Amino acid sequence: MRKSAVVFFADGFEEVEALTVCDGLIRCGVDVVKAAVGGGLTVTSSHNVPVVCDMLVEDIGDREFDLVFAPGGMPGSTNLAQCWDVNRIIVSHAAKGALVSAICAAPAAVLGPLGLLEGRMATCFPGCEDLAPQVSFSKDGVVEDGNIITAKSVAYAWPLVFRLSARLFGEEAAAKLEKGIFWNC
Repeated sequence: MRKSAVVFFADGFEEVEALTVCDGLIRCGVDVVKAAVGGGLTVTSSHNVPVVCDMLVEDIGDREFDLVFAPGGMPGSTNLAQCWDVNRIIVSHAAKGALVSAICAAPAAVLGPLGLLEGRMATCFPGCEDLAPQVSFSKDGVVEDGNIITAKSVAYAWPLVFRLSARLFGEEAAAKLEKGIFWNC
């Protein structure tokens, strides 16, 4: 059975983080749904790059995914945090044990306020820790704790994809992906 993921896109997202995760997951054979927040299918990044999404987040309904992912960027992370459907989908998937991942500002801005990081290890973009003061953030680039995987910044987008692919398909698949993009070659 194929694996599936939803990646949330809101105006102000960090395009390298969002699109690297989409690209890497697709290379592994994951069915990736780009879900738009904010009313239209075209969402604009923090660097004014428009991306056309597959569907509106409110149209996801009760669809289930193996992975839900929140990219960083500002005000993208704040826009995700303010979306009821994004919060509902993340919380319900976390409760079912699906992988939940976020990068950059999103661990602190989105996952932290939902209570998903309490008692867990996580990382976020330096300076965003104040968005979730109840969480003790690590300085590491990628942190995995149970079904929650977080990454610090755009520089860790590919290492995050490698961890996600290893969790979805095993270490051999992650190594194949690394080799396929000539990571560290």
